Amino acid sequence: MTPGLAFFYGGMVPKKNINNTLMSVFIMCSIPVLLWITIGYSLSFSGNYFNVIGNLHNFMLHNVKLAAGAVQTSGSITNVAYIIFQMMFAIITPALFVGAIVGRMDFKFLISFTVLWSIFVYYPLVHIVWGGGFLQNWGALDFAGGTVVHIDAGVTALVLAYFLGPRLVKQNGSPLNLSWVLLGTALLWIGWYGFNAGSAFAINTVAMQAMLTTTVAAATAMLAWIILDVFTKRNATLLGICTGALCGLVAITPACGFVSVESAMVIGLVATIVSYFFINVVKPILKIDDTLDAFGCHGVSGIVGSIMTGLFAAKKINPAVKINGLFEGGGFKLLGIQTGATLFTIVFTLIMVSMLIMVLKRIIRMRISKAEEQLREELKD
Repeated sequence: MTPGLAFFYGGMVPKKNINNTLMSVFIMCSIPVLLWITIGYSLSFSGNYFNVIGNLHNFMLHNVKLAAGAVQTSGSITNVAYIIFQMMFAIITPALFVGAIVGRMDFKFLISFTVLWSIFVYYPLVHIVWGGGFLQNWGALDFAGGTVVHIDAGVTALVLAYFLGPRLVKQNGSPLNLSWVLLGTALLWIGWYGFNAGSAFAINTVAMQAMLTTTVAAATAMLAWIILDVFTKRNATLLGICTGALCGLVAITPACGFVSVESAMVIGLVATIVSYFFINVVKPILKIDDTLDAFGCHGVSGIVGSIMTGLFAAKKINPAVKINGLFEGGGFKLLGIQTGATLFTIVFTLIMVSMLIMVLKRIIRMRISKAEEQLREELKD
């Protein structure tokens, strides 16, 4: 999925920024991997301090019986399989927020920020939601990463873009290479089946349900974006089609193994409408230069999907659902839990990322100089 994301982002930037964009995304296949094996898995899934973070008992995977059944999956897969699967999330989540900062962030700052962000933002959220932390104990549902991955990365992208400030010269016209955008979308969509269906940790009916709802939500969202473009701009575009599909994939992620096909259609539709409105109406008002709409797609659609899980999650779809959603006869309880978990993720990420940036920028230059940025603009052809 991460090379797919590199193509997706790389196809949308000017020629002068292609190499930097590809490198900034693909480097996430290195640093997060080493961090995850060294301390990430342990901080996420070993021990439980204050229901917020784990310990270092499994530093460098010591004391982990790799061939034993993973307790997080009730032993349906081995520990080593679970470690590798969770590593995927640890890799692609920081790659997502690269879309907000391409072309103007100093590469040394990005590397340093990724390390600190993984330790102080990502691993605590993994523990809180999936590793025995308070949101998991509270009953919050996140099948495959709505809060941990998409809201987390989306809010991080927005905060980074705010602190960085706008580009000196914004790109006008169509993206440079729509073929890359389509290729990246296709690779992401295929990978998303591992992302979502794989979170069932077995080839069973829940996994197939997740695969089906993922497909339906993405298809619905794609069509919805086309219709919105035609009615508001009188022109359907390939970029819009790809963006719509991505919004649907993001939105269904927290709910895919908990909801029906009909519910997946509604989630994909609503998420696309909200993301479309944010990107085209709210974002220009905020004047925050989120270059490739990382927050508009991942953050906004992730928020919608996480909350709507509280409307449509059903025990009949997945016995792991303890409280039915509002529209499944369960009342407002699950909706309240999902809303609370979503708000916590937003606020926690907002505060922690802001603190990390303010501290780190005193040590390392955050943005390339105006002279460097201007030179890139002059050499773009």
